Amino acid sequence: MKKVKSGMTDELRPEYKRSDFGEIVRGKYANQIKAETNVVLLDPDIAEAFPNDEAVNKALRYLLEVAKTSSSLIG
Repeated sequence: MKKVKSGMTDELRPEYKRSDFGEIVRGKYANQIKAETNVVLLDPDIAEAFPNDEAVNKALRYLLEVAKTSSSLIG
């Protein structure tokens, strides 16, 4: 990370105008990023039970296998 030189301000350089940059929209791409990601947040109590992603995946695969087996017994 670059260090800010002392005496520098947050002002635009004289050759730039704020109007050159268009409208600023906070979170403009937030929904698009949310739709394109597969990150899942676990509740704290669940996260505490699993030390890492491998343990979560192993548990979910086992659960999926059990669900498939039990549904084939019924149908």
